Amino acid sequence: MILDLARFYQACNPSRPLMMGNASDRQYYIDFAAVRGGKIIEALQRTITRISPDAPTCQLFTGHLGCGKSTELLRLQAELEEQQFHVVYFESTHVLEMADVDVTDILLAIAGQVSESLEAMKIRLKPRYFTKLFAEVVDFLQTPIELGLEAELSVGIGKITAKTKESPQLRRRLRDYLEPRTQNILQSINTELLERANQELKALGKKGLVVIVDNLDRVAIRPLPSGRSLPEYLFIERGEQLRKLDCHIVYTIPLALTFSNDSAELQHRLGGGVAPKVLPMIPVRLRSGEVFSEGLELMRQMVLARAFPDILASDRLSLITEVFDNLATLDRLCLISGGHVRDLLGLLFDCLREQDPPFDRECIELVIQRQRDYRANAIDPEEWELIFQVVQQQRVRGDIEYHTLLRSLFVFEYRDRQGAWFAVNPVLEETPKFRSWLNDTHKQI
Repeated sequence: MILDLARFYQACNPSRPLMMGNASDRQYYIDFAAVRGGKIIEALQRTITRISPDAPTCQLFTGHLGCGKSTELLRLQAELEEQQFHVVYFESTHVLEMADVDVTDILLAIAGQVSESLEAMKIRLKPRYFTKLFAEVVDFLQTPIELGLEAELSVGIGKITAKTKESPQLRRRLRDYLEPRTQNILQSINTELLERANQELKALGKKGLVVIVDNLDRVAIRPLPSGRSLPEYLFIERGEQLRKLDCHIVYTIPLALTFSNDSAELQHRLGGGVAPKVLPMIPVRLRSGEVFSEGLELMRQMVLARAFPDILASDRLSLITEVFDNLATLDRLCLISGGHVRDLLGLLFDCLREQDPPFDRECIELVIQRQRDYRANAIDPEEWELIFQVVQQQRVRGDIEYHTLLRSLFVFEYRDRQGAWFAVNPVLEETPKFRSWLNDTHKQI
């Protein structure tokens, strides 16, 4: 079997989620549900297709940065489309300013993306309220924005947001103007856009409209003058407005919110009483520290599927020496990743930049060492103390400091039958600082 190096390199790109509607990308997909502690995407899908196909639902989804959320959401999109739902999936990072975002920005982004998707199907809806609002906005901002009387809704929203994205000052003025009109904007989106969209889609044989807002978990965790953080303001204080859209909607939210003292408020205001679904890491070790063979086997398959997508899973293990000098070298890579999908792909990507396969242990260790030093450079003494506490307790408290540990990927979350547990990123266990602490701790025992 000859390894297609260029294809393998593209398949290992850590910044590219799998497009699950694409047959070639689907070959790379490994279902980790059996070891992740539950069928998370199936639950989101079942809520829409089986439990409430005709009434709007609002579901929340979260997890660590790079743990595979986008790939799972794209899988959800593909499966819903197979069941004849019209799905609008978009990455909010492409249309919103994540360091400076408000509820009206999110609502307009959703309206713009839905409109654009419908226009591609030759469904053209022109909400009268927005035509009037855009004319008022242009007058108020006193800045030249050529909308055109016949402009589609998506074009109008696109031009206004593009203009304000260039200027924080203009963005603030627009927000001050739109904020008192939030309720009217929401009402227009529902009655003039979403309700009519659902009618038009059902006339075409579709079962309904689903909007998946990805990357909203990347909203900056910065304090506001009120004392609350930006995510708390958006998803808790204003959560009831975000859940009032008349279609099925899935929001990605920051993982840190699930550790907030207001997590119950989040569950009720934005989740409508239902807690967010959390996508944890793939466990390659158990709580006890022993290797978890089932999780490790799936991680091996993830690597080998990228190299040999056309080969049956049962036959791939016989081809390990095409990619690594031996099985132990592959296992070393899988275990050091801690079950973090993007980190594992990043390590592989780095190996490919160093040399052609098969990779020997020396190449793997060099790449691991670089990753270790890069991650460790960012950790200050206070954060090390928090990391040591997580190692001892296998849990994370709700303090803001712990949010940093999760967001910076210093610690990982896992799920098993006993519930959630936490462990340090394995690459940090190999730093002199961690080893010294471990040594001192054992001496005290």
